[in-house]
Amino acid sequence: MKRVYVNEEWCLGCHLCEYYCAFANSGVSDMVKALKNVRINPRIRIEEEKGISFAVSCRHCEEPLCVKSCITGALTRENGVITFNHDKCVGCYTCILSCPYGAIMPSEDGVVQKCELCLNNAGGSPACVQHCPNQAIIFEER
Repeated sequence: MKRVYVNEEWCLGCHLCEYYCAFANSGVSDMVKALKNVRINPRIRIEEEKGISFAVSCRHCEEPLCVKSCITGALTRENGVITFNHDKCVGCYTCILSCPYGAIMPSEDGVVQKCELCLNNAGGSPACVQHCPNQAIIFEER
């Protein structure tokens, strides 16, 4: 299964992946209208530590602790991708606590959000991968 991988040696820390992720998941067709004067809430985020930048997003684990801990069944694993059902989530944040990678985050509407590899968005590959200027984020099978 293809997954998102990050090469921290190539990451510039520019945060463009965050903006394109937020735009891709906004449901708006114009980036300016989607993001202007809005605090973005991406499903990927850049962490910086000791001069090294790297992107953090869902790793779509083989044995996902987040899915096992979800009390409502809002998180499921289908065809190797961990997907999220917004309507089932009660906002208990158990999945946030159980994810060892910090890849699940609270959303603005009280539930959670996570990377779903842009399956619901056009383009064929995740927006963060398509728009990384240094190709530090890749989408491949290993």
